Amino acid sequence: MARLMATSRASQTNNASTGPLVVGLGESLFDCFDDRQVLGGAPLNAAVCAHQLLAPVNGQGVCVTRVGNDDLGRQVAAELTARRMSTGYVQVDDRWPTGRALVQVKQGEPVFEIVADVAWDWLAFDPPAERVASLCSAVCFGTLGQRCEPARQAVQQFVEQAPQALRLFDVNLRQQYFSAAVVRRSAELANVLKVNQHELPVIVELLELATPDTSTGAMAQALREKFNLNAVVLTRGAAGTVAFTADGATEGAPVSYPRHPQADSVGAGDACSAGLLVGLLLTGSWSASVELANHTGAFVASMPGATPTLPPAILDRVTALARSP
Repeated sequence: MARLMATSRASQTNNASTGPLVVGLGESLFDCFDDRQVLGGAPLNAAVCAHQLLAPVNGQGVCVTRVGNDDLGRQVAAELTARRMSTGYVQVDDRWPTGRALVQVKQGEPVFEIVADVAWDWLAFDPPAERVASLCSAVCFGTLGQRCEPARQAVQQFVEQAPQALRLFDVNLRQQYFSAAVVRRSAELANVLKVNQHELPVIVELLELATPDTSTGAMAQALREKFNLNAVVLTRGAAGTVAFTADGATEGAPVSYPRHPQADSVGAGDACSAGLLVGLLLTGSWSASVELANHTGAFVASMPGATPTLPPAILDRVTALARSP
């Protein structure tokens, strides 16, 4: 049994927005560190970041997900409401608990142990999800949110019903929770695929793509051509992001921000996704979008937690992009 969370007054106000609408589709969870629990899940992180980026242009980010009828589920709703985000697409499950990921930071990189049998594994393509699928400007989804039925069916139905949208498949391989079939179908549904430098060769091998040239660029272009994608976007940590399109490679200068003493880099890739989507929606320019992605990703990497408040300098960049001819 499931129901929707009540929509707050702030959420109702945001539902009247006239700017772009970006959806994070799939898992929501809490990243559980030794000393704290932080709201997370790649699609949720991307939606939260996109919501902040779109505020200057009266747009919004929303999360289509499922949580348990428990304290953590209520905390998800409270945290989204505090960020003036809609909770109208957050399903509540009376049987399964809210998701959790146990996180250890090793040599500056997060290592996740993702708890199985949780609410988002039972995500449904219900009428509210169907409605927002037909309206959204962009959607971000990955493999983890498709590790089980019926969530896999719900995610794929949602993306199928959003032909008007930018459809970003953020591969985001976690533990054993992926397969060639899910990666292949997700790439077929997407028009942009995002992958990090460690995942790219794994995906190429998993899909049995023949690439005599094993350079990063050749593998990315082979993947793009195989699935007729607008771009394969590669994230490279501190080296920044590069987009491989039919016109070649586009990359921006690496970016850094002052590092917080408790910085953990969790969510940096998701912030990159948000920056990329917002940049593309506002400008259609790969160079401008990669630059914004580099800034959002670098800032989140410099802070603790996956969804910090973005600084005015980054929001000013969005305003400038929206005003550019």
